[in-house]
Amino acid sequence: MKRITDIHELRRVQTGILDEIHAFCTANDIRYFLACGTLIGAVRHKGYIPWDDDLDLYMPRDDYDRFVREFKSASGHCRVLDPEKEEHYFYTFAKVVDTRTRLVETETDGYSIGVYVDVFPVDYVTDDYAERRRLFRRKRLLYKIRRCKMSTRNYLKSPLAYWCYRLLPVSVGALDRILRRMLVRAEPTFTVANLTEAGPSIKGCMPAKNIEDCVDILFEGKMYKTMIGYEDYLRRTYGDYMTLPPADQRITHSFEAYWIE
Repeated sequence: MKRITDIHELRRVQTGILDEIHAFCTANDIRYFLACGTLIGAVRHKGYIPWDDDLDLYMPRDDYDRFVREFKSASGHCRVLDPEKEEHYFYTFAKVVDTRTRLVETETDGYSIGVYVDVFPVDYVTDDYAERRRLFRRKRLLYKIRRCKMSTRNYLKSPLAYWCYRLLPVSVGALDRILRRMLVRAEPTFTVANLTEAGPSIKGCMPAKNIEDCVDILFEGKMYKTMIGYEDYLRRTYGDYMTLPPADQRITHSFEAYWIE
C-alpha cells in the first residue's frame, strides 16, 4: 500500500466523497448540513480549517435513516458504513468511505476503515432541561461502557472503572439497542441535537427550527449545504467561533491513510 502523506491529497479524497454525498442527497431530496469543524471552516476560512483533516455532516434522523439505507455511489468507489449492519463497528454513527483507501485510526486501538466523511444523525431531544441533563448523563455513561468493551485501551482515568465497565455482562449490541431506544424519539419536540458519542455537550442542543431547511455555503471553491440556523448552532456549540483558538488547541486527528494497491 502507498501511504498518503500529503494533507492536500487526503483532503481531495474526502471532498470527492463529499461531492458524491452532495449529488446523491440533492437528487433524492435528502437534507444534509456541513457541521462541526467543517462548518466553522466554511464560515471562517471558506474551506478547511488550516490544521483540520476530516469532514463532518449532520442529517435530521429521517433523512439520515434514508441515506444510510439508500445511498449509491455514482463512481462505485464509496460506500456507507451503517453501524446497525457493520460487524465489529467502532462507532454509533455512519461514515461514507472511499473503498480504494485504507485508514488506520491509532486513537481507536488501530481500527481500520477507508478514508471517510462522518455522517451524524440529529435527533429530537426533550424540551425539559432537567430531563435533558439526566439524558446526557445516562448516554455519557453508556458510551463509556461501550468504548471500554470495544477497545483494550483505557480511556478512563480509573483502571478499576475501566475493568468494571468492560466486564459488565452486557453486549455491545445490547448497548446499541438501549441507546437507540433512549435517544431516537418518534415524537417531535422543539429541540434537537447530535446525540452520538462524538456529539457536543448539552450546550450543543439547539432549536429544531435551525434544521428545518438548508442554505448554500461555499467550501473549498464549491457550493454545499448547511442548516438554515447555522450561526445559532455554531454560537451554542462553540461560542466565539470566528476567533482562532490558541496554537496548542489546534489539534489534528491521529491516523494513517493509504491507497490500496
